[in-house]
Amino acid sequence: MLKRARQFAAVFVLLCFSASGVVLAATPTVALPDFTSIVQKYGPAVVNVVAHYNHASEMDDEGPAGQSPQQQEPQMPDIFRRLFGMPLGPQFQQPDRGGESLGSGFVISSDGYILTNNHVVANADSVKVHFSDHRTFTAKIIGRDKIYDIALLKINATDLPTVQIGNSNDLKPGQWVVAIGSPYGLDHSVSAGIISYVGRTLGSQDQPTVPFIQTDVPINRGNSGGPLFNLAGQVIGINSQIFSTSGGAMGLSFSIPIDLAMNAANQLKTKGYVSRGMIGVTVQSMSEDVAKAKGAPNAQGALVAQVQPDGAAGKGGMQIGDIITSFDGHKIYDSSSLPPIVAMTAPGTEATVQIVRDGKPMTLKVKVAEMPRNGLSPQYLASAPAATNGGGLLGLTVQDITPDIRARLGGYAGKGGVVVTDVQGPAARANLSPGDVILRVGNKPVNNVTEFRRDTANVKPGSVVLLLVSRQGQNLFLTISVPEK
Repeated sequence: MLKRARQFAAVFVLLCFSASGVVLAATPTVALPDFTSIVQKYGPAVVNVVAHYNHASEMDDEGPAGQSPQQQEPQMPDIFRRLFGMPLGPQFQQPDRGGESLGSGFVISSDGYILTNNHVVANADSVKVHFSDHRTFTAKIIGRDKIYDIALLKINATDLPTVQIGNSNDLKPGQWVVAIGSPYGLDHSVSAGIISYVGRTLGSQDQPTVPFIQTDVPINRGNSGGPLFNLAGQVIGINSQIFSTSGGAMGLSFSIPIDLAMNAANQLKTKGYVSRGMIGVTVQSMSEDVAKAKGAPNAQGALVAQVQPDGAAGKGGMQIGDIITSFDGHKIYDSSSLPPIVAMTAPGTEATVQIVRDGKPMTLKVKVAEMPRNGLSPQYLASAPAATNGGGLLGLTVQDITPDIRARLGGYAGKGGVVVTDVQGPAARANLSPGDVILRVGNKPVNNVTEFRRDTANVKPGSVVLLLVSRQGQNLFLTISVPEK
């Protein structure tokens, strides 16, 4: 009987033992989701977006119009690549045109408002949208936001099919999702997969204020700006980027949360730009060594390496060395989780910030400022490199900062500190380099070599030395592990 039961692929055989013998109970397998109803109902609201370029314009520092990053720079070192609109083949291009690029979008209101990615339409001379029923409209760009990579378009039409907007705050890994778009110019193609991570940040140089939805949905060039649906047929994201070494889908794709996108779209519609919050700090990730040196209970939180003197955090009492563990009710597990939360906080909000200072929990009130419209300067937005653990001897040689040395440091404008002239062993492995300026040993400011020697004289074997270093104008904490004897 058991051999016979195994032949049925649609059932699982459950063996239950009882006093009377073996009882067989069959449980049917769970059917895979069917996306046909979603595609039939909301597919007509998905459009192809074609950006036309009459000249060799540039796409906001993102490459020549109509080209993908792969075409422009084949050996692109950053493998997180935007899905630029796919260039149409020669058979589709007019000989007197500078080029065309193809992306995707979706209708959010029946009177003609359409969402897509900024990089799909950036600096286009004209934009057209094509519906699945073969209607074509010329679109006006209402507004674009490069930081969130969102663009709002408008066409002159009424009674258009629309998508249903969902809630991206309730997403969980493992949920099924489906994408509709125009990969490689194959319009209104459907692909599906699951959410593999929620709130993914891609690093300080790649939209650090966007908490991406990570999926394994096959997404390719031309899908940019297209919708990501949940099983209820609601849009929960805008397909934007992929992880790829070849330019094609490799099982990791990233979508902008729809809550963030709709907030940006509403601001673009009402005032033409997007407001974001900022507090004026540089943060870096914690490590076990830093946590030990700071007396923190664990390596969670964002370590403050730099505070803008006249910024919101500085005015609220935040100091270099503070560990941010919560911002306005949101738990901060590492440095990458802070920028998106701060950016989405409305300027003028008085945020409650939980910190750890010298091993003690504290609460600060910070009035969130407004980020400049062109984004933050790198030193107040990017996360500083994480500290690297060391081992062996301390291996540091330092020198007072003379006027001549100050000039060679590129006009170092800070006060105090000693300059590193040589590193060996653990200091080198801890990522210290000649030219670094050591500002603090532990929590003590260092103004000269004498103070540096004094503050490092009592370092014990097996301990960890925490240094605050200034490197090319940006502060970061580094740790050196002192070897056991």
